Amino acid sequence: MTSALTHLGTQGEANMVDVGDKEETTRTAIAEGFVLMQPETLKTILAGNAKKGDVLGTARIAGIMAAKKTHELIPLCHPLLLTKVSVDIEPDHALPGLKVTALARVTGQTGVEMEALTAASVACLTIYDMAKAVDRAMVISGIRLVEKTGGKSGDYKADA
Repeated sequence: MTSALTHLGTQGEANMVDVGDKEETTRTAIAEGFVLMQPETLKTILAGNAKKGDVLGTARIAGIMAAKKTHELIPLCHPLLLTKVSVDIEPDHALPGLKVTALARVTGQTGVEMEALTAASVACLTIYDMAKAVDRAMVISGIRLVEKTGGKSGDYKADA
C-alpha cells in the first residue's frame, strides 16, 4: 500500500494527477457490488414483473453509461477513451439478491478502477430504484475493487 495520496498537492490542495509521462498500457479493472432484498422481490425481478420494466437490462445499461461519465461525476478523474465496459448481474438466492460485476478496460496512461466502481455502484442504485416500489428495505453493499491489471503500480487482486 502506498503512503502518499496522489490527488493532493504539496500544500494539501486537491490536484489532478499528471499522467503525461506515464506509459500507455492496457489497463483493466473489475468491481462488484450486491443488492440484498426480500426473496419475493428477487422473484419479481427475475420474472420480469417489475412495474418499471426490465430491471436487469436497465441496470446493465445504466452501469455502462455511468462508467463512460465517471470523469463528470468524480472531480479529479481523467476522461478516458474506454475500449470495453461490461456489467453482469447474477441472482444469488442465498443472499437473497443480485450480484453486480462491472469490468472496464482502456489502453492509456491511467487506470480504470473508478470507472468499474462507478459502473457497479450505478447498476446497484438502478436496481434499487426500479424495485423500490415493492421493497424499500433493499440494501446495497460490498462495493469494492476486485481486480486490476496494467499500469506502473502492477496488478491487484482482492482477497476472496
